[in-house]
Amino acid sequence: MGLRQLAIDAWSWLNYKPVMAQAGRPGSRSFPELAAAWLPQEDVRRLAAYKVLAAYDSNQAGQLAAASGDESAIERRELGDAGSLVDSALGYLLGSEQKIVVEGAEHAEGEAPKPGSTAAAAMQEQLRTWAGKELLALRIQQAERASVLLGDSVYLLAWNPEKGRPTLRVEDPGFYFPQWDEDQDEDFPSRVHLAWELPEDQDAGLKARVRRVTYELGAISEDDESLVRQYPWEPGRPSRTTCYLTDAEWLLEDIKRGETLDRLPMDRARFRVRSDGTELRRLDLMVDFVPVIHITNTIPHAGEHWGRSALARVLQGLDELAATDSDGSAASATTGTPIIGLAGARLPVDRATGKPEQLRVQAGAVWQLGESGRMDALDTSPQLAELRARVEHLLDRIAANSGITAAGLGTLDAQQVPSGYALKLALGPLDALVATMRLAREHKYRLMFKMVQRLYQAGRAAGWMAGESLSARLSWAPHTPTDRAAVLDEVVTAYGAGVISLETAVAMLIETGYPIKDAAEEVERIRSSVPEVAARAQGEDGADGDGRAPEAVPPTVEGEGERAAGGAEGEHRRSFGFTPGAGR
Repeated sequence: MGLRQLAIDAWSWLNYKPVMAQAGRPGSRSFPELAAAWLPQEDVRRLAAYKVLAAYDSNQAGQLAAASGDESAIERRELGDAGSLVDSALGYLLGSEQKIVVEGAEHAEGEAPKPGSTAAAAMQEQLRTWAGKELLALRIQQAERASVLLGDSVYLLAWNPEKGRPTLRVEDPGFYFPQWDEDQDEDFPSRVHLAWELPEDQDAGLKARVRRVTYELGAISEDDESLVRQYPWEPGRPSRTTCYLTDAEWLLEDIKRGETLDRLPMDRARFRVRSDGTELRRLDLMVDFVPVIHITNTIPHAGEHWGRSALARVLQGLDELAATDSDGSAASATTGTPIIGLAGARLPVDRATGKPEQLRVQAGAVWQLGESGRMDALDTSPQLAELRARVEHLLDRIAANSGITAAGLGTLDAQQVPSGYALKLALGPLDALVATMRLAREHKYRLMFKMVQRLYQAGRAAGWMAGESLSARLSWAPHTPTDRAAVLDEVVTAYGAGVISLETAVAMLIETGYPIKDAAEEVERIRSSVPEVAARAQGEDGADGDGRAPEAVPPTVEGEGERAAGGAEGEHRRSFGFTPGAGR
C-alpha cells in the first residue's frame, strides 16, 4: 500500500513511526489524551512527538511500538542508550558551571573604568544574588534537559510580593501554546496560553476540567486607548501596552466541538482567585511584556518556532541498536546453554504421562548413550560475535550522526589518538554542535535577565532604581577539558616575549580552568609578590631613566599553580555561550 500522505515539518523525522503516521490526529490511538477536542489541530503533532521522545528517554519505546500494533516489540531490550545520549549532550552544553555576566562590570587592573561600570558591577551582583535565591543552576538543569530531549522548554517568571523578588519556574513544553498573529511580523507572541487537563477527583467531587493560564498584551484601558503609562525601565517613553493575566477552568463536558483552546467560552469559565481575594480575570500585571521565555534546543528554520531534539537524527539508529541488543541476548542464551542433539540416548520416562522427559543442559548431568550414540552441540558463538560487532558499528554511527562523536561519548580508544591535535580534530563536530546549541539560547537568556530587572522595578524593590535595563548574559564554562600544562607554558612564553599583557595571561588561565575568582585581584597579587613582574609592570607604565624599556623577564610561576586554578570570567573569554510555572 502506497503512502497516502506526506508531512514535512519540524517533526517529519518521526514519520517512520506508525504513531506519527496516523491520519487525522497522530498518536490519538496510543495517547488518548491527544484526542481531546480542546487541543488545537496544529499542536497535536508536536505533542505526539514529545510523547514519543519521552518514551525513548524512559526505555519505553518498545511498549510504545506494541501499543501501535507491533506486539513483538514488547520484548525489545532497551539499555538506556537514548537517555545516555541526552545526558551527554546536556553535559557538554552546560559545561562545569554557568555565570551571569553584565557587560562592563569588570575591567583590568590599572585600566580606567568605563562610564557606568560601577552600576554594571552592582547589577551583576544583584542578579547573581537573585540567581542564588531562585536556584537558577537547578532550574537551568531542569529546563535544558527538557530542551535537549524534546527540542523545547519553557521558563515562567512572576513577581512574588511576599518574597520581594521574581520567581522562576520551569514549565512542561507540552503545556505551552503560543498564539501568533499572522498579520504582523513578530519576534515574540503577544498571547500565550499554558493549558493542561485536570483529571476527575471523585473523592473531592470534582469533574474533569481544563485549566488555562493566559498572558496577553493589550491596551491599558479598553475604554480609552489613548491612556498611557510610564514604565520605570523606559523613562520618557510613555506606553499604551500592558500584560493581562487570566487563570480559569472549564469542565470538559461543557466544551463543545470546535471550541478549541483559543475559543473556549468565557461565559462557562470559572476564574481562579489569588490568595488576597483578587480574581484572576484580566489582571493587570503592570508590565509591558509577556513573562514567558521559550527555549529551543536548536536554531529554528525560517518560519518555524520550535527546536529539534538531540535524538532527532539518530532515532532510527537507536531502534536498530535495541533490535540488535535483543538479537544478541537471544544468541547469548544459545551460546551459554547450547542446543544439543542426541542420538542413541536412553531418555527417562515420565511415569505419570508415559512420555520421555525433556533433558536439560546443566552442570554434572550424565546421559547414557548407546554404542552408536552421538551428541552434537549447536555453536552460535560466531553469530554472537557478529552481533557484538554490529553493536559497536551502530554506536559509532549514532555518535557521528548526533554530532557528539565517539570521543565525546567516551567510546574512542585512546590508543587510536596519536596526538592532542588529532583529538581536537575528532572533537570538531562536538565543538560545532555545542556552539550552535549555545547560540540558540543566547538571546533568550539575555531576555530572561532583562525581564528579571524589570520585574524588580515594577515591584518597586529596594535598591532597584528606575532606568533602562542593563545587558546581561549567561556565560558557560568550556565544554571540553583543556591541557593546563600546555596553556601554562604558552602563557609564560608569550608574556615573557612581551606579546601579551599580564591581564591577558591571567584571563587565559581563567579560561583554562584555574581557580582564579577575580582577575584584577589576581593580577595585583602577582605584581606584589613577584619582583620581576612588578618591574615589568613599571616598565609597561613608563620607560626607564635612560629612555629604554626594561628587558622582558618571564614571570616566576613556581608555586602560583595553587592560586591559579578556576572558573571566573575573564575579559578575553572566547566562550561561544552567551545565552537565556504555575504549580501543579
